[in-house]
Amino acid sequence: MLFRDSKESVIMALDTLRTNKLRSGLTILGVMIGVTTVIVISSTINGLNNTISAQVQEWGVNNIIAFQFDVFGHRPTAEELARKKLTAEDSAAIRELPHVVASDPGLRYNSQGSFGGIDVKYGDRKMANTILEGDSIDYQKINNLDLIEGRLFNETDELHRSNVVDIGYDTADYLFGKESALDKEINVSGSIFRVIGVFGKHKANIGGGRNQEDNVAVFPLSTFRKLHPEQKDYWITTQVDDPKNKDLVIDEMTELLRRRRHVGPGQPDNFAIFAVDSLLRLWSQITSGLFLFMIAVSSVGLMVGGVGVMNIMLVSVTERTREIGVRKAIGATKRNILFQFTLEAMTLCAVGGAIGVLVGALLTVLVRMLVEFLPATLSTTWVLIALGVSCFIGLVFGIYPAWKASNLDPIEALRYE
Repeated sequence: MLFRDSKESVIMALDTLRTNKLRSGLTILGVMIGVTTVIVISSTINGLNNTISAQVQEWGVNNIIAFQFDVFGHRPTAEELARKKLTAEDSAAIRELPHVVASDPGLRYNSQGSFGGIDVKYGDRKMANTILEGDSIDYQKINNLDLIEGRLFNETDELHRSNVVDIGYDTADYLFGKESALDKEINVSGSIFRVIGVFGKHKANIGGGRNQEDNVAVFPLSTFRKLHPEQKDYWITTQVDDPKNKDLVIDEMTELLRRRRHVGPGQPDNFAIFAVDSLLRLWSQITSGLFLFMIAVSSVGLMVGGVGVMNIMLVSVTERTREIGVRKAIGATKRNILFQFTLEAMTLCAVGGAIGVLVGALLTVLVRMLVEFLPATLSTTWVLIALGVSCFIGLVFGIYPAWKASNLDPIEALRYE
């Protein structure tokens, strides 16, 4: 009996849509807009979350970074900028701590903003904005990079300040094409360096497109200091043996650096230590605000759609008063009428929700194709949530018209013209 009533109610709802196409279309437009908004925003955030998670995995979930100030979430103050720099000796001391498997004091040459570089030349070819970096032999282990050609510089290269360099995938591809880059000589800042290795391509990139880290020239630290002695902003990247020991290592690093930097008891740290996955926490704070914005915007559309559904259902009750009287006269109960009209309202909203999902999916594909830095990814969870909320809107806003219909007096309803 319930199945038959449900089937009849859905058929009646679809008949209402077909009979009053314009009115029904305008009614479900609000629901469709709300659901479309949910799908597009959630897909965009989901895609960015996936990309950032992949980037953090590539950077290394076991990695801890030490710098003179915290780079995430705020601009450095004058006091932070004036702090004493970390040193390669600090990194060497950290490497001796328990549970530490590698520690790399890295330097970068920044000629164009925070991550800019210079031109690297080979013959008549020139790769622009290449990042210049000096690192220890722990660089490859910490960054989890593969070498597709050659080798990484070794202790001998470091000791003799050899003019050797490992270059990124894009740097090698642009300068040498299909030729092997090994033992080729490139011009960097007026000096000649021999290429001894080529790094593999990074697997992830925040924002999509080419990864800037694939256009890099990495030198032994001593060679880099010979090339750019003015660079002294060391980033000490430390790798722990197991993620469960990360907090312990952070505490030991803090104690060690406070002692080496002569920070007195009760004084605040004059350095910052943070795990790579702290970027995920920062991003979660940002996306939580975006989700609140999404809920607010989509709620407006869904409320408008809900009011429209209530309106059309009240009109439908008035237009079908005589039909309701006939149904009651032949044995339909209040519960039957209530169920029928409630299900009709939910069907209207479900249709609007389904159309909203389709439109949202199409817009997600367009965003992914046309906007390279927004890797939108459709989320099955949010599709189901959006459809469920649209049906819930139909239930909430359809219950009053359904209650009104179920309480009509059958005699008065039969007399209605």
